[in-house]
Amino acid sequence: MYDDTNIFAKILRGEIPCQKVDECDHTLSFNDISPQAPTHILVIPKGSYVDMADFAANGSAEEQAAFLAAIGRVAEQAGLAEGGYRIISNIGKNGHQEVPHLHMHILGGEPIGPMRAR
Repeated sequence: MYDDTNIFAKILRGEIPCQKVDECDHTLSFNDISPQAPTHILVIPKGSYVDMADFAANGSAEEQAAFLAAIGRVAEQAGLAEGGYRIISNIGKNGHQEVPHLHMHILGGEPIGPMRAR
């Protein structure tokens, strides 16, 4: 169940400021407040979706297309397309999801390293 008191819901309502990078009718993208790379941008849908399973099942085709387009557009605008970048979505407890609102992390600006420490 979606919790409308989460920080991203508050950002979408304008209750908490963000450093906006990009916005369209269906998405908002902003700099992460605790960056894990030189470039660390979050892309979120404006709808109330907990995670990718919720979004895939309940998001409209238009929302889903806009979300994917925003990820590519933001990476291009940030100058990451040529050198490469990583997209991460943490889902659920085992995935270490801290905010119960679907979001993608775009990380880049340096070699990001392996997917997971071995």
